[in-house]
Amino acid sequence: MAVTETRLQTKKREAVQTYEMNTFHQKSHFWGRLTIWMVTILTVSLPLYLSFILGVHPGWQPIAVGIIAYAAAIGYAWFMEPISYYPTLGISGTYQAFLTGNIANMCLPSAAAAQNAVGVEPGTKKGEVTAALAIGATSLMNMAILIVIIISGSYLVSVIPESIQAVFPYIVPAIFGGIFAQFAMKKPQYGSVAITVGLTVNLLPIAAFFKGIICIIITIAICIGIEKRRMKR
Repeated sequence: MAVTETRLQTKKREAVQTYEMNTFHQKSHFWGRLTIWMVTILTVSLPLYLSFILGVHPGWQPIAVGIIAYAAAIGYAWFMEPISYYPTLGISGTYQAFLTGNIANMCLPSAAAAQNAVGVEPGTKKGEVTAALAIGATSLMNMAILIVIIISGSYLVSVIPESIQAVFPYIVPAIFGGIFAQFAMKKPQYGSVAITVGLTVNLLPIAAFFKGIICIIITIAICIGIEKRRMKR
């Protein structure tokens, strides 16, 4: 009887947790879509106002050329980033991150650091909630810092020595290196696969546009194969 009662209580808790997460996801989708559409409308409203109200439309040819050039430069990120960041960010975190921006150098590292500090795995319910809270706190802190930088940014940049400014381009790679090391320590075999695939793909004569998504697909496929072989043993 005691064992049966324990199982019933466990199933009841799991059912409650599932219901709560489903509700959380529904609200995340509602508010996430609403806020992103609001920002999208606000973003395009200014150029539309300038073009069709004030009559300073530049012409469709320059706009088309700019869109094509922009898509050729970073179009791969439109597909790669949501796929690669989602396991760590979760549903709510993904909406927050793509709304606030600075995903690679702010939202993702903050979510990963918070999950590591709390001791939860990415992709789990606790991991998703942790990521959402971390990104929310980071976004507020980022806004507070940006206000100061916007007001006095030009002065701050002018007093920073050129030797230090030369390091700025390496900040994002260093952040990604730290995140990679953090996850690779938990799964060394997967980390070895990821670094091997990444080096191999980048050394091959493949267009830069496709390298990121190819690395992701191959790494995921190999890791899934490893897991399947491990489960058969």
